[in-house]
Amino acid sequence: MPTDPVGRFLTALDPEHREAVSGRPRAEQERLAAAWERELEADSALDSLDELSPPAAEAEAARRVIGSENDRDGTRE
Repeated sequence: MPTDPVGRFLTALDPEHREAVSGRPRAEQERLAAAWERELEADSALDSLDELSPPAAEAEAARRVIGSENDRDGTRE
């Protein structure tokens, strides 16, 4: 299990997004990982989910970050 934020973020992503994010520059990966960590810290609903399933909470936060990134870029999935 990765311990660095980027590795943990990549692990939380679904395979399709993991591959796409892995191909981005390291600085962008770090920016997304930082946004993911902020999402995990800020959302109290994720706290409840984290108590039941930490991987599920991390995956949900990753989906949110990628979703907001796509909205920002004007892309839809």
